[in-house]
Amino acid sequence: MSDAGGHPQAAATPTGRPRSPGISIPGFVLKNALRNGRRALLTVLSVAISCALLVTLMTLQRELTVPPESESASFRIIARNKVSLAQPLPARQITTIEKIPGVRQVSPFTYFGGLFRDETVTSWAQFAVDPARFRELILEGKILEGTYEAWVRDRNSCLMGADTMRRYGLRVGDSLRFRGTFYPVDLQLTIAAVYSGTVDDRNCFFHHALLDQLMDDWGMVGTWYLIADSADAVDGVLERVNAAFENTSAEVRAETERAFQLGFISMIGNVKLLFGSISAVVVFTLILVCVSTMSMAIRERFRELAVLKALGFRRRELFAFILAESFGLSMLGAVVGIGGAWLFWSTINLQKLTQGFLVYFEVTPRIMATGGIVAALLGILAAIGPSIAVARTSVVAGLKTLD
Repeated sequence: MSDAGGHPQAAATPTGRPRSPGISIPGFVLKNALRNGRRALLTVLSVAISCALLVTLMTLQRELTVPPESESASFRIIARNKVSLAQPLPARQITTIEKIPGVRQVSPFTYFGGLFRDETVTSWAQFAVDPARFRELILEGKILEGTYEAWVRDRNSCLMGADTMRRYGLRVGDSLRFRGTFYPVDLQLTIAAVYSGTVDDRNCFFHHALLDQLMDDWGMVGTWYLIADSADAVDGVLERVNAAFENTSAEVRAETERAFQLGFISMIGNVKLLFGSISAVVVFTLILVCVSTMSMAIRERFRELAVLKALGFRRRELFAFILAESFGLSMLGAVVGIGGAWLFWSTINLQKLTQGFLVYFEVTPRIMATGGIVAALLGILAAIGPSIAVARTSVVAGLKTLD
């Protein structure tokens, strides 16, 4: 279409506004977003780092407050002293517990807490158990090297987790030395077998009879480890175990393995409050970054937006332009940050990095989706302030604004 002089004219939109033949609306938004390349890059990186930190905090909170659990864990029960976990229980209680209806098997389960070799901190545990009874309690465990029977026969041997074997380069037949911390005795053990397939393949299990011998016929246990006949029988077993020792000198508190793990974690403190507070600070910082960036970007373009108003663009369309720019930068940062966090934690050797403190660190789809939603909401919130400022500014006032 051309005028009387033969010069081309821009086509008109249905609302009567001229449409540029050289650029589309998405291209217009993209050009504005990348106008200041350094600022756009810094904004994306700020959002990416904040999202990666947020995802890491949420994953760490999940790992500390929701311990991994196998299918057979729903059958297992731990009974401890009702007064305190630090108080032992009489070994003679086993004759009463094994007669309780619904109990398939029971074994002593005493935490030794020794230091391996010359370590000042050993992140994996050693437990004294009854090997003959213990096999029925770890149904998911599989023997990789050695034989379970060799461990049962030798009082001075132990059953080691595959993760710890790999970490220290150990082999079946190697001798291990543990310095006592909770107990005034040291352990000298020989590896008889290696297990794998449990939620935590790091621990060491040895004969409770050896601990009794070293402690001069101690006659006590740390806790009792039970397995019920079925998941439906668990509640009844809990009640009967507690009732069996009620009003005795050593009352017990029986709870499921999962409840025991959560109770042990709660001793650390209010982990959820701690990580929730840190996450709130991260989100607040992210809000400041997004809002300040968009405010600066829009303030520099007041004259252009005033021209768009003069050409007939409505307020909601200008808001859509600003929103698309803010949302796009936020989501690009979220993809980089969340994807980078997932890739990093999926490939790194976490056990080596944390010296065995953490076994799993799974960035779940739910956590990634939460991070994405937070970034999306922040992108929307960051566009509200500049949009209100543009809506309140008249065409004349906008044209007077200096670039």
